[in-house]
Amino acid sequence: MFVYFRSKGLVKDNLKGIAKLMYEDVSEEEWDQENLTKRNLDFTIESIQYIDLYTKKLMKTEKGTVLLNEALDNMVNRIGAYIGEVIKRTINQDFTWYEFNSVYHHSKSLACVAETTRPYTLLYSKKKDRAILPLNVVEQYLKGDSEYTSLQEYVEKMIRAYYNDKTVF
Repeated sequence: MFVYFRSKGLVKDNLKGIAKLMYEDVSEEEWDQENLTKRNLDFTIESIQYIDLYTKKLMKTEKGTVLLNEALDNMVNRIGAYIGEVIKRTINQDFTWYEFNSVYHHSKSLACVAETTRPYTLLYSKKKDRAILPLNVVEQYLKGDSEYTSLQEYVEKMIRAYYNDKTVF
């Protein structure tokens, strides 16, 4: 009898396209049209200021809270993918988007992650066996349950932690 065993390897999940939705699929609201543009959201550290303004608007306006209640996963994916791409591009290392569960079963880097953590896509470095979880952080932030006062603070912390050349800031 022949039995085929399939190894459970890492499963890539490229979120670059989802990150672009932050400026490609914008609501008709005037503020969104003026600020969530390709020019402003250029994947630089400075562009996170627009993401912070947008998330504050979502969390503090009636329309925004309705949107968050109806489409939290969608907002987490878009915002988390965007800030993850900013981190990834700035640190310029071997971090790649992978499905959470494939990294969880492949690596010890997630051993300290709580079991209650939702299995969002994450950035993972096979070379260094390290993970960055921007979507999880965005979810906590949008729910008002974050250790960070802004997403800018989180992005800067991740870049400092993973960037070899400290001249970024």
